[in-house]
Amino acid sequence: MFQWSALVLLLLLPQLSHGILLEKFNDLKRDKFDFVIIGGGTAGNTVANRLTENPDHHVLVLEAGGSNENVLLSIVPDFCVKTLGSAIDWNYVAQSGPAVNRDMEYPRGFILGGSSSINCMVYTRGTREDWDRYANVTGDSGWSWDNIQPYVRKNERFTPPVDGHNTTEEFDPSVHSFDGMNSVTLSGFRHEVDTRVIQASKAMGNDSDFRFVLDMNSGNHLGIGFGQSTVLNGTRSSSATSYLGPQFINRPNLHVLLHAHVTRILSTAKNLTFRGVELSQDSGATVHTVSATKEVILSAGSIATPQILMNSGIGDRKTLTNLGIQTVHHLPSVGQNLTEQPLLSYNWVVTANDTEEEATRNVTLAAEQLKQWNDTRSGPLVDAPGLNLGWFRLPANASIFEEFEDPSPGPNTAHIEIQFVNGGFTPENPPPNLIGTNPTLLCPTSRGFVTLNTSNPFNHPIINLNLVGTEFDLFAMREGIRNTRRFMASPSFDGFIVSSTINATTDDELDEYIKANVGVAEHPTGTAMMTSRDADWGVVDPDLKVKGVRGLRVVDASVLPFVPAGHTQVPTYIIAERAADLIKTTWD
Repeated sequence: MFQWSALVLLLLLPQLSHGILLEKFNDLKRDKFDFVIIGGGTAGNTVANRLTENPDHHVLVLEAGGSNENVLLSIVPDFCVKTLGSAIDWNYVAQSGPAVNRDMEYPRGFILGGSSSINCMVYTRGTREDWDRYANVTGDSGWSWDNIQPYVRKNERFTPPVDGHNTTEEFDPSVHSFDGMNSVTLSGFRHEVDTRVIQASKAMGNDSDFRFVLDMNSGNHLGIGFGQSTVLNGTRSSSATSYLGPQFINRPNLHVLLHAHVTRILSTAKNLTFRGVELSQDSGATVHTVSATKEVILSAGSIATPQILMNSGIGDRKTLTNLGIQTVHHLPSVGQNLTEQPLLSYNWVVTANDTEEEATRNVTLAAEQLKQWNDTRSGPLVDAPGLNLGWFRLPANASIFEEFEDPSPGPNTAHIEIQFVNGGFTPENPPPNLIGTNPTLLCPTSRGFVTLNTSNPFNHPIINLNLVGTEFDLFAMREGIRNTRRFMASPSFDGFIVSSTINATTDDELDEYIKANVGVAEHPTGTAMMTSRDADWGVVDPDLKVKGVRGLRVVDASVLPFVPAGHTQVPTYIIAERAADLIKTTWD
């Protein structure tokens, strides 16, 4: 059994607060820095930490949101679903596209830590084939699975679950790091659905599509296994709590300005070298400018990054001209290739009495759970509602492959993920006890876009997701529903399942249901995609430098040319860790 004793001692240390985070522009002691990082999110904070390891590098982080300190919605893992539509959410609205034809809420983190401070903390790296495809598409072997492993290990610090249970058969220590930055752990509170899911998987055997997989972060994830999450001692572990933790935030060369909404990046008149960053803390009433003597690093995420580029005159000339924005650099790929994973809530009424709905209808129980978490960092609030995960492929002889090329990166990467959730959604009052088995399309063939709505940088951009816009996407989602049903028919769920919330069976009925109910996994990528150095399309090269200009890199999930087969938090950390090394190589 893996020995946790030394790590447990670390968890017993008192929680320390952040150092000083600047609230007002006038609190800055300087207006020139070596590096200016736009966005204090998952990637931006990672890069800031690594660059300030060199005491000669002065780094400014500009974060549009506020501090993450003492924000209970962000701190308590189980409250992640409550962040949607809150004050720490950008509260974007996205168009679903013509196939679905409705608007939907689209959350992104408006808080230090970005979306790592509001997401549901799932830890998945993608597969070996995902990263090898990135290397092949960009012509840079540094993005391959083998070559990103040092960055995986720099990021991850695997820690014991808070309930201290034996984890021997729940993960593979050989594929994890125990001395990195961001905490990763296993569930600290098991619900009945978790136990039954693993029992069903193990009972189906190794030849089943639903076989048990010991560790889905080994590079080969097919099967069903225990989920891992970015949680430390029952609280969220984000880029703000780890990379900007107490031992780092007090570095004299690290400067973090909150409530700083970046409006434009400014270039010199002739040679397209970007040095200046324009920002406002009062919706444009007052505008300030800071400058970077070495580089501006754009880490605002897959929505705000293309918005800032276009507001800065970097984008499609026709689009910018129509909005009255002067084109500084014609780069038509900016904002294109938006890729999002469609997700369908598939709920089941169950006999269990430990689902999320119990606390929803019982305020006394909810108060008791919060008190338990507050007093001892234990109980059901130490985990997000979604824990175990399943990964499976469409059959190789599926009829859809007669018309469509397989969009997955390889034969060992799933097309569909099942997210098992200890709760669900229903309009009934009081609600029944529900669990969710939510099929998610990992490799959609549909592409959307982000573009400007107006030339006002304080207005939200247009986000068009183009969900299930191809026949492949609809086919895969139908099969996701059917495969979920096959798994839930396991004898392990006898006496547990009462009824299902999806009764459609035929292709037409399922298509109608999918279009009426599909949501998103909230994993946008691709809007500043990286391509090979000699490609005349894309936004950044394999070193993440914006093509055709100087002094500007993009470091966030927007650079991924394909969405990884999993959740995007960890790939974003990996991108940022490698980017920091690329930047250091340039300047040290």
